[in-house]
Amino acid sequence: MSDRNVIDNLNCPLPLTPDEFVVLGHGSGGRLRADLIQRVFLPALGNEILNAQEDQATLCLERDFGVGVGAGAGRGYRLAFSTDGYVVNPLFFPGGSIGDLAVNGTVNDLAMGGAIPRFLSAAFILEEGLSFAILRRVVANMRDACLTAGVTLVTADTKVVGRGHCDQMFITTSGIGMVPPGRTFSIHQARPGDQILVSGTIGDHGMAVMSIREGLEFETVLESDTVALNGLTQVMLDACPAIRCMRDPTRGGLASTLNELAAASKVGVKLNEASIRVKTEVRAACEMLGLDPLYVANEGKLIVVVPAQDSAHLLNVMRGHPLGRDAAIIGEVVDQHSGMVVLRTCIGGERLVTMLSGEQLPRIC
Repeated sequence: MSDRNVIDNLNCPLPLTPDEFVVLGHGSGGRLRADLIQRVFLPALGNEILNAQEDQATLCLERDFGVGVGAGAGRGYRLAFSTDGYVVNPLFFPGGSIGDLAVNGTVNDLAMGGAIPRFLSAAFILEEGLSFAILRRVVANMRDACLTAGVTLVTADTKVVGRGHCDQMFITTSGIGMVPPGRTFSIHQARPGDQILVSGTIGDHGMAVMSIREGLEFETVLESDTVALNGLTQVMLDACPAIRCMRDPTRGGLASTLNELAAASKVGVKLNEASIRVKTEVRAACEMLGLDPLYVANEGKLIVVVPAQDSAHLLNVMRGHPLGRDAAIIGEVVDQHSGMVVLRTCIGGERLVTMLSGEQLPRIC
């Protein structure tokens, strides 16, 4: 057996030869993905906009395109643009499917930059032999998700590959939204003293998918939290323009997202474990599988950083919205341990929360 075949047959999430081969861990949303971006993509493709590494690119029409928007309602608006790929396995899971996940994920990336999502594109990679019944069901889910989010899918492409060259279906979506004047958010803007809020329970999506894969059964059904968050973000921004930044903790979970924030803003983050809500069934599933819910993917939750004086008001506003009724203040930004996240545990101790190192849940979105 060749050396390459030996490596291909290994299942370890961490690469034995990180400079030579792509491994599942590079898609984790954690440390390996960050390393991949820094070592491969940014050196070749980097520019001022891409290097910011936000959930979306925010483009100024006059600055980036040399286009004058002129007078009228559009003046001062900027363009938000995002793209994402979806390879979730299985295609259907409790609470959602690859179809609504593809719409909601891109809508949420736009919303995290304060944009009003408007238009989507989609590219479908289909495996030969995929049933039309499955395809129609996925497309119907996408249609319903677009209606709920208030966006329109305006262009698409389809490719078909041979049997065994694609796991039934992959979808890539891109989105365009408009950012109103005065909204400028960035993962680089967190400041010591700021409060960190999360819109609800964590780990729901990842454990819903894993419960199907592993055949886990609970008294209540684990359901994905996949949903478009632009309605919630608009309410939040109308009530609290002082928001520093928003992120949706998808791959790599809450822990990896907050590590990215700490590193980008050159600050420390201190979390309170008792304030982080995890559903009983999600916690039980994590314990059965040996997983930490802090690292499990979410598809319908957001993290928001806000000045301390505005945190109580924002919390009340979030709890008044159906998608934020379980919102909580989970920690604060500090000027100690720059670039690191520390968790105060329920028993009174502290532990370091690092970025996800490998791939604990492949094909989760």
